[in-house]
Amino acid sequence: MTRDDPRLEGLTAAVYRFPTDRPEADGTLTWDATTAVAVTLRAGGRTGVGWTYGAPAAATVIADHLAEALHGLRVWDIAAGWSAMHRACRNIGTRGVTMMAISAVDVAWWDLKARMLGVPLTTLFGQCREAVPVYGSGGFTTLDDAQLAEQVAGWQAAGTTSLKIKIGEAGGTRIDRDLARVARLRELAGDSAQLMVDANGGYTVGQARRVGGWLDDLGVTWFEEPVSSDDLAGLAAVRAAVRCDVAAGEYAADLYDVQALLPVVDCVQLDVTRCGGYTGWLRAAALAQARNLEVSAHCAPALHAPVAAAVPNLRHVEWFADHARLEPLLADGVPPVAAGALQLADRDAGHGLTLAAGAERWRVG
Repeated sequence: MTRDDPRLEGLTAAVYRFPTDRPEADGTLTWDATTAVAVTLRAGGRTGVGWTYGAPAAATVIADHLAEALHGLRVWDIAAGWSAMHRACRNIGTRGVTMMAISAVDVAWWDLKARMLGVPLTTLFGQCREAVPVYGSGGFTTLDDAQLAEQVAGWQAAGTTSLKIKIGEAGGTRIDRDLARVARLRELAGDSAQLMVDANGGYTVGQARRVGGWLDDLGVTWFEEPVSSDDLAGLAAVRAAVRCDVAAGEYAADLYDVQALLPVVDCVQLDVTRCGGYTGWLRAAALAQARNLEVSAHCAPALHAPVAAAVPNLRHVEWFADHARLEPLLADGVPPVAAGALQLADRDAGHGLTLAAGAERWRVG
């Protein structure tokens, strides 16, 4: 090995659990904590960091299946390494937790490569924009009116003009409250704001069509997962019945998943922590661009900032309440949000993020 031919030397993973400040819920799930599996990748005296949000089992996949597949590969050869990881997991399945593990390693690898070159990832990817637009996201079904108002005020203080809340409460059994909360969001946000809702697959197709008509009347522009994202025919039926954009894709693990969604959505959601890291995200964004569709980054705003700055067909990044709260606990260097955008000026090499010393407080296992 020479200075110009650095090889990967070490791969480790750690699990962190961050409790929410109150119980939270959407249309189909409740939770009281968010788990992050963080990866550290080393070569030539430098370190790259990445993470995914999901089960601790992702750390086991990394240790038992990915580390050996990557040992000794060159730092520069991310595409070859991505394929090696994918092949190594053939017999355990390459989606779900497995792809979350691959995603975390891929993010760390790109970070490491950029640090070896001494450039920000925005420079390595090629930059389309100096700041990345975000939308405020949260509005959990467990929030009362005062708590929702407080959250909206925080989004507005950061300059966001697109705001999203959860609907489909209790598996679509509380439609009256869903619509009342959307009407309340309109009051809080004002007439000029773009209203967005996320049902997390809580409605049937018939319910979603009917709710979608009411959402159109309320001026909602984004209807996310009105039905399960696995129900492609259902998404198509809802999209044909409403004026607001239908969005899905946060669970897409590979290009086959993304390709299946392209004919039935108006905007494709991509999650760098689930779809194969920066490598998978860029490939999927290009696939969407070939269909003249925009992409929106799902959650993980700090990790998405550099790759979202690199694609011309970006609509926005989700500034999700849980992740906006925990990312500064997990990592130093989280980009600030101002004027409704992640600000990327004067970034350090790589994605600019390092694991925070204080994160040890949240480490488990």
